[in-house]
This record gives sequence, structure tokens and C-alpha cells, in this order.
Amino acid sequence: MRTWREIRRFPLAVQLLLANQLGVNTGFYLLIPYLATHLGENLGMSAAVVGVVLGVRNLSQQGLFIIGGSASDRLGARGVIIAGCALRTLGFALFALGDSLAVLLAASVLSGFAGALFNPAVRAYIAQEAAERKAEAFALFNVFATAGALIGPLLGSALLLVDFRTSALAAAGIFAVLTVAQALVLPAREVEPSRGTVLADWREVLGNRAFLAFALAMVGMFTLENQLYLLLPDGARQATGWDGAAGLVFLVGTLANLALQLRVTRALKERGNRARWISAGLGLMALAFLPPAVVASDPGGPGGTADAALRALPVLAGALLLHLGVMVAQPFVMEIVPGFGRSELTGTYFGIFYVVSGIAAAVGNTVVGWAMDTGERGDAGWLPWACCALFGLASALGVAWLHRLGSLPTAPKPSVPATA
Repeated sequence: MRTWREIRRFPLAVQLLLANQLGVNTGFYLLIPYLATHLGENLGMSAAVVGVVLGVRNLSQQGLFIIGGSASDRLGARGVIIAGCALRTLGFALFALGDSLAVLLAASVLSGFAGALFNPAVRAYIAQEAAERKAEAFALFNVFATAGALIGPLLGSALLLVDFRTSALAAAGIFAVLTVAQALVLPAREVEPSRGTVLADWREVLGNRAFLAFALAMVGMFTLENQLYLLLPDGARQATGWDGAAGLVFLVGTLANLALQLRVTRALKERGNRARWISAGLGLMALAFLPPAVVASDPGGPGGTADAALRALPVLAGALLLHLGVMVAQPFVMEIVPGFGRSELTGTYFGIFYVVSGIAAAVGNTVVGWAMDTGERGDAGWLPWACCALFGLASALGVAWLHRLGSLPTAPKPSVPATA
């Protein structure tokens, strides 16, 4: 009840964008986790071709965040959000209706570019509308995103009992509804005339050394978050010998996020500097990989149901710690990103932040994958867990060092929403 009261205290635009994120993640996770299986089993594509289709989608999104950010600053976040949701509607519909490689690649490009448009635009809009309450707004944003990430796979599993096309059309339908809702309800805001070219904006942001250093320091957060879908589920399956144990990893984190995220953010906001909490959250994320390493270092499997349950506890404890670390750090990360520069470039800062961090995290994930393979061959199951702990520790120390140098914004810059 308290969460709903908190939501109602925000402007209508923020409330709509919170609901929008629930729908975005529901539609995304309804389809994307099952896309590879559809391409390989239903359409008979080789693993290499499946990798190309999935890679094109990811590259179209990660590599083009900067376009969405700049478009948000120059054209207004509202129009960019609507365009992004409309493009994803079309892209997901193509996944349902097309079987040829050309159509599937077009669907991948459209759905990826759609994410590159609305992701930075949504964050820029929230940062501007929430003013001094950015941290609480992004905490709620995280709650709605987590709920959507839970609902999507459950709904997708049910719809797949019919067929993949039904699932894809349902996902496209969700984005179509979001597009209409935003066009009807999301307020338009006046956009300040630009003082230079897009390239000049990019040069200004890329020339901000403190900002770039902070974005690179976030490699730990993005890399370790991704282990919720790679290392932790794999660790849960190996520890228990049960494939369904991977679902417990998601369940523990989702319940913790829904129950605690807003409370944690509100409590920490009043106690200490934001950068200090970001560093502490990254430290918690690093610690999360130590309990599962104990089980991973034991090559033997479970000796029965009771033993499997005991072996699952360290992995679930790690998942809980990882989510707690994200809850501590992420809202404050989103809060201070706009504080590095002019408010007119909020979208560009978010766009470049995700490009830099995404590339760094991709490198980090490659290292973790190498550690998993090496550990399996060399009877060193602890190796990938140790790598993740070191990533988190390095990021925590990096943020603490930047804070000590005085390179990080200490408080959000207040902003007043423009008149409609």
C-alpha cells in the first residue's frame, strides 16, 4: 500500500512510464528467451545463423543507444519513446509472420533499434520529471522492470503451449497498446533549441573524463547483473542436479526486489553520499559470488533431496546478495548520470553511458565465459565465481576512488519540468 501511495505522488508522466516499463519487460521476456529455440528447432536454422540473428538484435540495441539519447534531447523524449514502442511492435510482429532469414534479420534490427530509442529516452524523461526525487523514481522503475521480467517468461511459457507465433503476436500486441497509451496520455514537453550539432554534443559528453571513468567503473555492475541469466542459474543446476533450481534464482531476487527496493532506496537516500552507496552496493554484488564458490569447488553432485536443498542454499544466498547490491547501487547510479553535464544533454549522457558500459560488460561476460570453460576443464569450479567477485570489487574501488577525487556529482541537480 505504501508503494502505491509513493507512486501516486509522482506526476502522471512518471506513473505512465513506470507502467510502460512493466509492459516493456513483460513483452520482451515473453518472446526473446524463447527466440533461439524457435529459430533452431521450429525453423531448422544452424547454431551459427541463430547466433547471427540474436547478435544483430543485440548490436542494434547496444550500439545505437547514443542515437536514441541524442534524439531524445533534440526531438523530445515523448516522441522518441512512442516511436521506439511502435518499431518494436513491428519488429515482434515480423518474428511471428516471417520465416526467411531476411525477414528475421529485419525483425532483429527493428526490435533492437526500438530498444535503443526508448531506453535512454524513458530514463531521460523520468530524470527530468522526477526532479529531486530521481532516486525514488528509478527505484520504482526497477521494481516495475523486475515484475515484468517475472511475468513475461511465465506468460511466454503458457503461450508456447499454443505456438511461437501466438507468443510473438501477444508480445507485439503489448507494445501496440503501450504505443497508443503513450500517444494519448504522455504529456508533450517543450524542447530547448539546440546550441550546436549532434557531433558537438557527442564530443562534449565523450570529453567529460569523469563521466567516462564512471561509466567504465560500472562494468562490474552490468557484468554481474548478467550473471543472473548465466552463472547463477548454471550454479544452481549443478549444485542441486535439478534444472528447475534455476527458476529459484529468479524467484528469490524478484520477491526481494518487490518487497525491499523502495524501502532500501528511501532509507539510504537520507544517510550518506550517493557515491558511497554505489560503492557499497557494488561491494555487496562482489560478495554475492563467494557463497556459491564453496559449492562450485565441490565436484561431487548432491547425495539426495536433503543434500540438494543444502547445496542450493549458498547459491540462493548469493542471488539474494546480488539483488540487494543492485537495489543499493542502481537507483543512485541512474540518479547521478544526468548530474555530469547540462540538463539539455540528459538523453545523450544516458545513451553514451549504456554504450560504454554495454561494451565493457560484453568484454566482462566473455571473461566469465572463458573462466567457466577453463574451470570445468581444470577442475576449478570456483574460477568464474572468483572472477565475478574481482569484477565487483574492482568496480567498487573504482567508484570509491572517483568519489575521493571529487569527480562524481554529490547530489542530483534539481530540475523543473518544462511547461506543456
